[in-house]
Amino acid sequence: MVKDGELVAIFHSIHRVMKAEKILKQAQMSILLIPVPRQLTSDCGLAIRFEASLRGEVEATLAAAGLEIQELHQRQAKTFICLKAP
Repeated sequence: MVKDGELVAIFHSIHRVMKAEKILKQAQMSILLIPVPRQLTSDCGLAIRFEASLRGEVEATLAAAGLEIQELHQRQAKTFICLKAP
């Protein structure tokens, strides 16, 4: 589901992840709403997956809308590396 190098963004609530998805899709970014991978935990159960090359653009777009990613992880081999923690 998540390929090596891709990022997974986790938010505080289901409402925020859905709002983030809407904002990013309106900005025509290539993102996908996915279930949070088993290796990661989240109360809302959903996350946004995107290519690492889009990180700056995704964070800037969400910040402009008043949203912040709670946790950001990158898939490497068979694990996830935490890039941003709460």
